[in-house]
Amino acid sequence: MATSAESLDIDEPIEVLLRQAEALRLMPRTDATQQELERLGARVARLRQEIYSALTPWQRVLVARHPQRPRTRDHLSHLFTDFTELHGDRHFADDPGIVAGFARFDGNAVMVVGHQRSLPPDLVDARPEGYRKALRCMRLAEKCGRPVVTFVESAGLSPDVGSEARGMADAIARNLRAMAMLEVPVVVVVTGEACGGTAVALAVGDYLLMLEYAVYSVVPAESAALMLWGDRARAGDAADGLKLTASDLIRLGVIDEVVPEPLGGAHADPVRASRLLFEPLRAALATQSARSSAARVDERYARLRRIGHTGIYGA
Repeated sequence: MATSAESLDIDEPIEVLLRQAEALRLMPRTDATQQELERLGARVARLRQEIYSALTPWQRVLVARHPQRPRTRDHLSHLFTDFTELHGDRHFADDPGIVAGFARFDGNAVMVVGHQRSLPPDLVDARPEGYRKALRCMRLAEKCGRPVVTFVESAGLSPDVGSEARGMADAIARNLRAMAMLEVPVVVVVTGEACGGTAVALAVGDYLLMLEYAVYSVVPAESAALMLWGDRARAGDAADGLKLTASDLIRLGVIDEVVPEPLGGAHADPVRASRLLFEPLRAALATQSARSSAARVDERYARLRRIGHTGIYGA
């Protein structure tokens, strides 16, 4: 797993300029300092454009792992109102790694379910009770006739014995089966690094949105490098082969729409990142809500069956 220091290396030239600008703001305001601030602002914008228009797949992984990247609770505060959080799986405990509850989006009642990863160095992902809580809440949404919106960001299975003992694989499998048959609309948003079964456990839906610099793959790049070459240092090569970027995945038919991020990534302006998501999410919910339950469920199954039969993998 990359450290936060690795992630920040990409932005280091930008951070140098931002620190210079911050020092200028502490000085008495004059015409000269104002002109210099404007010049630095223009340089920051140009540098961000240069860096973020030429990111490699591995660099996109690092951006997706940025510690300041907005997570589910951030999007909740910027996009939704009247959030009422629900807790517990009714079997073992409440898992803070999954956030779930009723909220209003654009004035309409929805159920929100999302990963809430902890920050480095812990990077703790959700445990079985989190996925059972998610399933309980999605079934409640179905009972109440409320659309479901999921936010997906998971680096893979929680590597502790307790999660295995409490049935992580079973929890994921039950979510996959249940989400495939939910009669209410399900719109998925991939927000950061999303890998493996723990990501898919919240990603079976009618319409998949993905933020521009998010990544979505079967396994983290380092794990793929270790399996293929026995060397985690070749994570960059693995990232190239995994086809994990938003542009790769829309071409392969895995996702439906790429949502632009602010210049410099979502971590550069989290509020604007959420606002850029508003219209695509509103449109997806409106389109899916207008369809019959039977049509949605049939198409949800069909879209899953189509994966692997389009794009670079051939028919």
